[in-house]
Amino acid sequence: MARVSMKVDGVVYEDHVEPRTLLVHHLREKLGRVGTPVGCDTSNCGACILHVDGESVKSCSVLAVQADGADITTIQGLDGGEGTDGAWHPVQTAFQEHHGLQCGYCTPGMVMAAVDLLRTNPDPTEDEVRHGLEGNLCRCTGYVNIVKAVLSAASELRGQGAHRGSFQDAAPAQAQPAGARA
Repeated sequence: MARVSMKVDGVVYEDHVEPRTLLVHHLREKLGRVGTPVGCDTSNCGACILHVDGESVKSCSVLAVQADGADITTIQGLDGGEGTDGAWHPVQTAFQEHHGLQCGYCTPGMVMAAVDLLRTNPDPTEDEVRHGLEGNLCRCTGYVNIVKAVLSAASELRGQGAHRGSFQDAAPAQAQPAGARA
């Protein structure tokens, strides 16, 4: 057994683990952080994505011993930030508002991947969102509403109401009376 210490969603945990234990299994079985699902155990689906030291990783491809000393954020630790009193992160809110989920199995990984994408690219185009979520599989939605949700969250995080991506609904131009100024 190896001794590991990791900070998960703001709480430091110290434990003994088998060196072969995957991080996703350690989080779920030992620490009770069950919001991160086990999808494929082969790193193909992306359902188990979480953040390790601020970077997006597939937790089924990382051993728990490799995360020793790491700062880990799971979907359960994702929120709107300091001073939001546990409110959802804007990406989570956008997924709900834009119906970016159906069965919900891929949602934790999609949300975590989207948060990481928007951290590195706060104003992505539709194509950049699609490319940024390539490692995440969804068998229910067809991705259209997921992309809408990410673009909406990007706009919200930037504090703007409009986005340069193609999915944002633009208000139709109002006809102005002759001689009126906008």
